[in-house]
Amino acid sequence: MSDRIVLKGMQFHGYHGVMPEERELGQLFIVDVEMCCDLREAGETDDLTKTVDYSQVFELVKGIVTTGEPYLLIEALAERIAGSVLAEFPVPEVLVRVKKPHAPLKGIFSDVTVEIRRPGNAGWRGSRVKSFF
Repeated sequence: MSDRIVLKGMQFHGYHGVMPEERELGQLFIVDVEMCCDLREAGETDDLTKTVDYSQVFELVKGIVTTGEPYLLIEALAERIAGSVLAEFPVPEVLVRVKKPHAPLKGIFSDVTVEIRRPGNAGWRGSRVKSFF
């Protein structure tokens, strides 16, 4: 499926990391979420109930990163985001990127990024979107 909804560059302050300072002081995390979905009906009808409300996806991700369980690894954070998006929204696939621009490395770099792609349950009908199919 080539249609996608992309939330790119969401920025949140979270308390994830291996180092004690990361878990105590927190730091910036930048998250991208790409959701595969058929957008034809939403585009033809201009009806929000025929698509994924990306404001709800934003709030879900924000809650996971800022107030959710702290993770040692950004791999675990990305996995939690992907699983939650797939559980809450009727998308057949999600790609999640978690960027950590201030990772505790001695050197010059723009960020450390983890990217995961996970398939969903194609037959799922979620409660957050009334009628996707």
